[in-house]
Amino acid sequence: MAFSPRHTTPTTLAEINVTPLVDVMLVLLIVFMISAPLMQQGLQVDLPKANAASLTDIPDQLILIVNRSKQIHLNGKIIDPGTLRARLETIATVKPTIQVIIQADQALPYGFIAQIMAEVKKASIHHVGLVTEPADSNFKL
Repeated sequence: MAFSPRHTTPTTLAEINVTPLVDVMLVLLIVFMISAPLMQQGLQVDLPKANAASLTDIPDQLILIVNRSKQIHLNGKIIDPGTLRARLETIATVKPTIQVIIQADQALPYGFIAQIMAEVKKASIHHVGLVTEPADSNFKL
């Protein structure tokens, strides 16, 4: 009796090929790594350095940015220096517990920042803070 060859049916490969998926993920990672720094919006302000505790995120706060050319930005909009107090007073009447956080360039004179803080206080806003960058650990007064 002759042995008859067994006919085996070809099996299909039931595994998922993940190589194209990994390639797509790596391309997306590179795209996001390149585009993320470009999405940051805001003004470039050279903040002074100081050792201080970090601010907590408070929902009722205004960010007042003063750049090197003494332009004042209130939550991203340019404000004329003469209208700053009037705008802050309007906001303070609606939200009496509002806080103002000032981001001022360190090259600005101290007197100019003091004048801005005085305008904020005259607008009946009593919570004012200054934003700084963390200082070097070897910085001492």
